[in-house]
Amino acid sequence: MRCARYQRGQLRLSRRKDGSKVWEYRWREAQTDGTRKRRSKIVGSFEDYPNESLAQTALDGLRLNANQLTLQGANKDISVEALVYHYREHELPDIFFKEDPERISDEDERKSWSTQDTYDGYLRKWILPRWRSHRLSEVKAVAVEQWLKTLSFENGDPLARGSKAKIRNIMSALYAHAIRWEWATRNPITSVRQSAKRQSVPEILTIDELVKLLKAVPEPFRTAVFLDGASGLRVGELLGLKWEDVDFKKSVIYIRRSIVKQRIGPPKTEASQKPIPMNGELAKSLRIWKMKTIYNRPDDWVYASPAKKGTQPYWPKSIYRVYIKRAADKIGLRKHIGWHTFRHTFGTILNANGENPKVIQELMRHANLKVTMDTYVQAVTDEKREAQNKVVKMLLPGIRRAAI
Repeated sequence: MRCARYQRGQLRLSRRKDGSKVWEYRWREAQTDGTRKRRSKIVGSFEDYPNESLAQTALDGLRLNANQLTLQGANKDISVEALVYHYREHELPDIFFKEDPERISDEDERKSWSTQDTYDGYLRKWILPRWRSHRLSEVKAVAVEQWLKTLSFENGDPLARGSKAKIRNIMSALYAHAIRWEWATRNPITSVRQSAKRQSVPEILTIDELVKLLKAVPEPFRTAVFLDGASGLRVGELLGLKWEDVDFKKSVIYIRRSIVKQRIGPPKTEASQKPIPMNGELAKSLRIWKMKTIYNRPDDWVYASPAKKGTQPYWPKSIYRVYIKRAADKIGLRKHIGWHTFRHTFGTILNANGENPKVIQELMRHANLKVTMDTYVQAVTDEKREAQNKVVKMLLPGIRRAAI
């Protein structure tokens, strides 16, 4: 049997029909029967890689796939950029194949779309600009640790510890991927020290501030903020609600999906899929909104966007910037708030009310690794319903005029 050769393929500058220039890589892909099939793929535009040297560096990742059936030794000590390319293809398929969704396999174990999008952002913004040309053996723990200390935004503000810790964790995941594919034997990132401790306490709204904000936010977004403040829903879960998820007879709301950047996916965790109680006043506000909106069929979004003719919900940033932020400025609220502020506030109010920590954990739908069975408990208990009732009654002064 003839020994398989490591092939470098051919890189050439091609011109598209629209006149733009792109770098095209051609190679012969090994088949399971021993034959080879001619393949080609666009590496990037001439604007992205203005010279052949840069294009060749970006090409390393493609060569890994072109030589999957060759000796592993030929792929030793690849570049970080090549590893990132391969990692994105195998671990972030929804992002990598977004222009060719048919190539995405249905694997239950793959990361959610929002997680893939977050990872891809960190790879592009922070990791690749610094480490792309380094070989895997050249990346040292101390160098990574010192680099993390220097990271800051364009305005000079230092990057938060949590963000730095996430960068470290993603780099560690890259090396774990390399070890799995036998392109590395050790993970230097495991020795990188980086605290994830918050540098500041998240902003929390008082009951008075939240009531004033509710009065200032116009409908239908007053009801959205009311629901968020009285349930602690993540914004992706809130805007991912459809009317079929709101069970007025049983007084519960089912969390069946989350929507991030208009991409529909499952809730964050299995514990996040637990239904939440719906207080009578909360149900009344939702009923009124359902009567007002033209998008009120079971499969319509609760907060469907008229601009998209109901095919998509509103964008969270648009709601916040145009309605919530303006309402906050109107009442003189100077705190730095966002959608997640309502979730933090909900948990804080529950704690201040002296609720059982277990009930708080259930209402917040946080996974508890110590009590495995918690993940499978789906019932809305009387204790949880009463705890939510107290929060709703405290917020009613800010929502009642919406029902008039």
